[in-house]
Amino acid sequence: MAEATQGSKNTPTGNSGKQTRGRGGAKLRGLPKDSPAVRLSKTLSWLLRHGAQSEGLAMRPDGYVKVVDLLENPKIKSQSLDLAGLQQIVEADSKQRYSLVCENDDWWIKANQGHSIKAVELELKPILTVEDIPSRTAVHGTTKKAWQSISSQGLSKMTRNHIHLAQGISGENIISGMRKSCDIFIFIDIPKALAAGIKFFLSDNGVVLTEGNDKGFLEPKFFLSVQNSKKETLAGWESVSSSSSAAVYTSALDSQSQNSSNDISNAVHVGSAPTLVASSTLVPQTNGNVDGLEQKLGDVQIHS
Repeated sequence: MAEATQGSKNTPTGNSGKQTRGRGGAKLRGLPKDSPAVRLSKTLSWLLRHGAQSEGLAMRPDGYVKVVDLLENPKIKSQSLDLAGLQQIVEADSKQRYSLVCENDDWWIKANQGHSIKAVELELKPILTVEDIPSRTAVHGTTKKAWQSISSQGLSKMTRNHIHLAQGISGENIISGMRKSCDIFIFIDIPKALAAGIKFFLSDNGVVLTEGNDKGFLEPKFFLSVQNSKKETLAGWESVSSSSSAAVYTSALDSQSQNSSNDISNAVHVGSAPTLVASSTLVPQTNGNVDGLEQKLGDVQIHS
């Protein structure tokens, strides 16, 4: 296993680097219908993205936690998980949620994206042009219900640090993190948004991330196209993008199947090759008022 060097970021933050007993007991995340393996994976995802502080788990600014500390968390310890088992989970995860590295004989693990912990600053690849996205496409999957508010107020990062965008729709040679319930697909006009000062980044597992504007929104004026599950333009949707941007979008769709997931810059993973992965953050219907929204993330959403 290759070793990663993080320099000054090797010092954990929070709780003075001390491991304390988790406050939530040994109960796993997830739904009763979920298999034990799925519930364990959801718990890992929640700890590394959202729950480290509340569970007393020391985390570095770059999102890494010591594996020995993670395995001592009551939720994880109750499953008798060891390093070998954790390696298998990371290797088998089709969405490439985690990076697992060894530094100076110490193993560290992080979630590649999806954090709500504000102190975490992932080392992300800046996207300066649409060509910096391997598929040249950025799309957010959502539902008809959520679209009611998104159509007027835009996408929101809500309690997460970023809005998540896929590099395509599942079934288009892309392993997507979109839920099966997604029936609305919002394609983003990356050139127009970049020109307006919106910053985009590429995560280690190929998810396009943005904080949106200063209020955490990616406004509808940056929507290039909105489609339903049949890839038909959504009724009532009028694109606000320029004809040149539309040409970029059309070209991106035509060439998307030829793009290889090997073009993505990936962090060190255990076993698996890089894949195009995405995660969807739904914006719930809010009756026209989403300022100051505090949305509690559900188990399924947390796991995407």
